[in-house]
Amino acid sequence: MNDIHCHILYGLDDGAVSLEESLEMARLARSGGTKRIVVTPHSNVTGSYRNMWCREFEDMLERLNEGLCEKNVDIKLFPGQEIFCGENFMNLLRDGKLITLNNSKYPLVEFDFYEHSASVYMKLKKIIAEGYVPIVAHPERYAFFCEDEAAAAKLKSMGCLLQVNKGSLQGNFGRSAYKAAGFLLDNSFADFVASDAHSPYMRTPFLAEAFEFVAETYSYDYANLLFSENPRSVIENREILHI
Repeated sequence: MNDIHCHILYGLDDGAVSLEESLEMARLARSGGTKRIVVTPHSNVTGSYRNMWCREFEDMLERLNEGLCEKNVDIKLFPGQEIFCGENFMNLLRDGKLITLNNSKYPLVEFDFYEHSASVYMKLKKIIAEGYVPIVAHPERYAFFCEDEAAAAKLKSMGCLLQVNKGSLQGNFGRSAYKAAGFLLDNSFADFVASDAHSPYMRTPFLAEAFEFVAETYSYDYANLLFSENPRSVIENREILHI
């Protein structure tokens, strides 16, 4: 499996707090069948996690990959961010201070949980106009999305891709997110399931149980698409397959 949303890069946000915790998250992910992870620290969050991409982050990622090799953890980490579409986000993306997933055409983007749908759509149109294919992180957690069943079709018709959190499928983010995540999978609107992991203890990167749930509830092919094939296409900057 391949995980395109994971807060495993230590000391940058509310995810892993140390190199040791990052390594433990990677071990846990590998034990659950994950072989590639895109690191996605929160970025461009006003008054909180700015995290403009820089050489320091590249070096940190390199050290973490070296540590995994030394510890014989067969997993590879790639650069990325979870981009909060707030102040000046498009200029920062153009300037390379905000980056896409593994420098592909796919940025992982998030919004305020209570942002109005019109504002979300406007920002996504700006991203698309620049030639990117936005991946909307955990749409099932946004209020506007849970309140309007037509929102999923709207986002897809615009050209957006939708990433569901494994925790939403397990009811960890409340009933509304659970129902919305089920709706996405029931109607084949989902393009990815990712961990959105923050630690090796809670909200972990272990994906095996979520994969098994999707395989048993829907089909093995759909699970493979959401957890393996489509995330791999992002990492390799290829076109996404649709069921």
